[in-house]
Amino acid sequence: MSVNFDGKLVVAISSRALFDMTESHRIYEERGVDAYCQYQIDHEDDILKPGVAYNLVKKFLNIHNMDNSTSVEVILLSRNSADTGLRIFKSIEAHGLNIVRAAFTNGESPYKYISAFGAHLFLSADPEDVKNALNSGYAAATIIPSNGNNDIDRSDTDGILRLAIDGDAVLFSDEAEIIYQKDGLEKFNENEKNKADSPLPGGPFKSFLAALQSIQSEYSVDSSPIRTALVTARGAPAHERVIKTLRAWNIRIDEALFLGGLSKGEFLQSFKADIFFDDNTGHCASASEHVATGHVPNGISNG
Repeated sequence: MSVNFDGKLVVAISSRALFDMTESHRIYEERGVDAYCQYQIDHEDDILKPGVAYNLVKKFLNIHNMDNSTSVEVILLSRNSADTGLRIFKSIEAHGLNIVRAAFTNGESPYKYISAFGAHLFLSADPEDVKNALNSGYAAATIIPSNGNNDIDRSDTDGILRLAIDGDAVLFSDEAEIIYQKDGLEKFNENEKNKADSPLPGGPFKSFLAALQSIQSEYSVDSSPIRTALVTARGAPAHERVIKTLRAWNIRIDEALFLGGLSKGEFLQSFKADIFFDDNTGHCASASEHVATGHVPNGISNG
């Protein structure tokens, strides 16, 4: 029987983003591929602990359509071989994660399978794989090692998936960010005020947010299993173009934080974000002290 993911949000994730593979990766870097493979086989029945994106994946998998069918498909894309990947699949089963599809590429970059699986988002611990995915037109982020974020008790969120996204160079293009970095804040604000009625071009996460929107549209605001926040360094008067852009795209954002340059970390913690996506490495480092964070290496800030 033919299977397709029509109507589903598809998330692709690497094994090192899903599980804590610190020790095995250390062996790979210090002793090479053969030692890594043998280590994984020798520890095949040792269940891996949750990684940075584990809680996020659990919440994705718990989202169901109105007919109670799963509306999010999670795909594993891994540089492991089938042999070393057996430990990962055993860990998936032990943790009760409904992940049944995977691509094990034995050292090759797995990003090439994003298109074949129809993934809307790719999360990985490998920056090069993420860059390749972004350059191919897919929403992608490098998961930043967390400081105990995996152990945060999220029970107070009632199972709601909370996603926070930066604006320029992530949700939007870096058109305005280029002006800010080259000409300063005053010219940036002047440009955005003059173009308030002209929607911003879309960035790499526009299609992902649109896919989220298709799920959210099945629910009222009060009953949605997903809550989104735009968390941006913009402030007035640059806010108006953002609001009108989202209106033109017909995309719903539940919360919009215009911080005017304030540090984002504590605001993300207040939002109880399961993950935050940003293009700026400094913002990502600060945010990762509070919530799981994905660096989006896109735009002028990333060369």
